[in-house]
Amino acid sequence: MSDRIQQLSTRLSNQIAAGEVVERPASVIKELLENALDAGASRLDVEIDNGGIKRIKVRDNGKGIDKGDLPMALARHATSKIHILEDLEAVATLGFRGEALASISSVARLVLTSSRDENGKGWQVEAEGRDMNAQLAPAAHPRGTSVDVRDLFFNTPARRKFLRTEKTEFNRVDDTIKRLALSRFDVSISLRHNGKGVHNLRAGSGRVEMERRVAQVCGPAFMQNALHIDVERNGLRLWGWVAEPAFSRSQADLQFFYVNGRAIRDRVVSHAVRRAFADVLYHGRHPAFVLYLELDPASVDVNVHPTKHEVRFRDSRLVHDFLFGSLHRALADVRPGEREDREQQLQPQTATGVAAGEFAGQQRMPLNSRPSPGDLQQQMQNYGALHQPYQPQQSVAEAPAGPDSVPPIPQSPVPGPEDAPPLGFAIAQLHGIYILAQNEQGLIVVDMHAAHERIVYEQMKAAHAAGGIQAQPLLVPVSLAVSQREADCFEERSEVFTALGFALQRAGPETLLVRQVPTMLHGAEVEQLVRDVLSDLLGQGGSDRIAERINEILSTMACHGSVRANRKLTVPEMNALLRDMEQTERSGQCNHGRPTWTQVKLADMDKWFLRGQ
Repeated sequence: MSDRIQQLSTRLSNQIAAGEVVERPASVIKELLENALDAGASRLDVEIDNGGIKRIKVRDNGKGIDKGDLPMALARHATSKIHILEDLEAVATLGFRGEALASISSVARLVLTSSRDENGKGWQVEAEGRDMNAQLAPAAHPRGTSVDVRDLFFNTPARRKFLRTEKTEFNRVDDTIKRLALSRFDVSISLRHNGKGVHNLRAGSGRVEMERRVAQVCGPAFMQNALHIDVERNGLRLWGWVAEPAFSRSQADLQFFYVNGRAIRDRVVSHAVRRAFADVLYHGRHPAFVLYLELDPASVDVNVHPTKHEVRFRDSRLVHDFLFGSLHRALADVRPGEREDREQQLQPQTATGVAAGEFAGQQRMPLNSRPSPGDLQQQMQNYGALHQPYQPQQSVAEAPAGPDSVPPIPQSPVPGPEDAPPLGFAIAQLHGIYILAQNEQGLIVVDMHAAHERIVYEQMKAAHAAGGIQAQPLLVPVSLAVSQREADCFEERSEVFTALGFALQRAGPETLLVRQVPTMLHGAEVEQLVRDVLSDLLGQGGSDRIAERINEILSTMACHGSVRANRKLTVPEMNALLRDMEQTERSGQCNHGRPTWTQVKLADMDKWFLRGQ
């Protein structure tokens, strides 16, 4: 190895760049499709052979490339999308680095054909992975561009060895097509593999056409369980579809997030989504969503990764809080009976049907107002009666069994179908665990412990928020040894700790004293909690750890304080539980993410017994 400094050859420079941009056939297709979209294409046709290893062809109907620009299109760092530094600070196109075609041509045999003529007169240029003077030749081609890539990594055997099987590479290509198809509903996309059609996605701009494409890509079950959201605030807009927590996945394979039309993966986004689902998702499960964030291009830096999969937000905290707040509100506003109506407005709405509590003689609390401590105390007293020793009553659940005994008819009014609330009216209790109710659609089955647990949990959170965070001084202050950077961070953001009920004092360059903690966290690992909060403040500008810890305690208290299994309830008590479920946020899941109720429709029961067949 020579110790002399010398400039790399063009071929070697391109192959090094190809190592960053061209990982596999899917990455080639991604770059070519993004170029086509930037050229204004409304139709994209992709053909691949052997999973894309043998051949990739992408044709578009964009504006095409001039004859004089074709050789330059294969040169490295050649682009028409940016010209000065200011353009780079507000990139509005998917591609802008000018490395894609040069990188691809350095590791494959590439033929680029393009035309800007409506009569089909075009030109073509070839490259085969080596230094060459591009030779132009006339070629018949409709308006637009075709890129034909053959024998990927034919001249770099070491890279070719890292490619997987044909099926694996095809699956990667398929994922890339789907991800891009969700970014542009106004573009038709087709995919053929080994001569067989795989996808033929038609363009559409209306809500119905968009949802049809989402169903094609994510499956019809996703759309049947999806909430449509659209909220705009502070120059940020979030819209798209997010699946209800009951439709969760064992892996994060149905998560599509776009920033200004660009598919990205970002830690700020992931954390905000995870926090929004914290109270409603079962352990180890992943949410499903197709979401679009729109903001000023100058507010996001897309030039942080060669493949442009990652971005950096100028104000990450603002974006995080906006995403969390929007999704958290959307999930909280879902009430039983709204599954048929997917128009999610992201404002608290009054549930339709019979007012909650009327059936049980209780007064309904408006959904768009925070409950007062007095209301919460009254409800807690009502539910507290469920824990008292059971007093035998003549109810459906307690009807005597015998040959001559007839179960008494409940004294509750029998409403018409138009008066039935979303969760219907209770008719029986099954094995002391489930409440059976009927509504207009059929049978409702409710896990009474899980449902009551969510109701009590939400009440306790509301009461805690209304009463503020109660703090308790420590008899002996806890001394923490921290870094000087962490200590400086505390002094700059001390109001965060104060608002959360902590009282900290800097006792030295690298020492903090904890003098007061929230009452609910007494006995917890305060030292580790403070360290984690400081780490969050340094890393992402904020922290939710203390609120999470308090919610964990409230959740445990709610679990132990809710009605237990085998506790027999009267019909009025069961109906009271159903009515409170209808007005409680996130009542579809318990604190641990398990579902609280399910609907069995009459049509499904008819199939069980072959009725009407």
